[in-house]
Amino acid sequence: MRAEGSVVLVAGGSGALGKRVVPAFVAAGARVITVDQHPPSVQTEGRTDMKADVTDEADIRRLVDEVIRKAGHIDALINLVGGFAIGRVVETDASLWHRMLTMNLTAAFLLSKAVLPHMLERRMGRIVHVAARAALEPFPGAAAYIVSKSGLVALIRALSLELTGSNVTVNGVLPTTIDTPANRRSMPDADPSKWVRPESIAQTLIFLASREASQINGALIPIG
Repeated sequence: MRAEGSVVLVAGGSGALGKRVVPAFVAAGARVITVDQHPPSVQTEGRTDMKADVTDEADIRRLVDEVIRKAGHIDALINLVGGFAIGRVVETDASLWHRMLTMNLTAAFLLSKAVLPHMLERRMGRIVHVAARAALEPFPGAAAYIVSKSGLVALIRALSLELTGSNVTVNGVLPTTIDTPANRRSMPDADPSKWVRPESIAQTLIFLASREASQINGALIPIG
């Protein structure tokens, strides 16, 4: 799958998953612009790193306007922003609850809302969010995380209905445990060979961001 000429905005591009996703988009021919609250200090070829707080509506609007000024347009938004926390409901304090909702749901809402006017005006755009298999198949002990990812799934479904017929699509990928350094450290006794390879997620995202995926809207694709 190729992406020559596409302008792709990757939120959370400096995270563990972003370190695999961004180079994959660059290799596919896309012009990649990443956004993080703490972008890397060293620029690498094929990508432009920008700073913004993806939980602040005004800051995201500023960022999107700047990207459009610099790149001319945005073809795809890839949202990798998210976080994980354990804890049953009885053990979860309000601050953790709000942090999970902010990272996993509010950021997705604000990012989508910011790029949509531009995409709808062009009648062309792809939005792809990384959710989690646990949103559909919950497990005990991570209530705030699961609820927030379930909310993201609901957002994808609701938005897909609003976008029907616009040639702007929204889809989600739902991986199980991803093979990242952090997960290997936190689960040293687990078998990472059974986890989802970031490369599999990257290639799925590239397809969903492509023109060839124009008839896919509201899909929730399990990986792993």
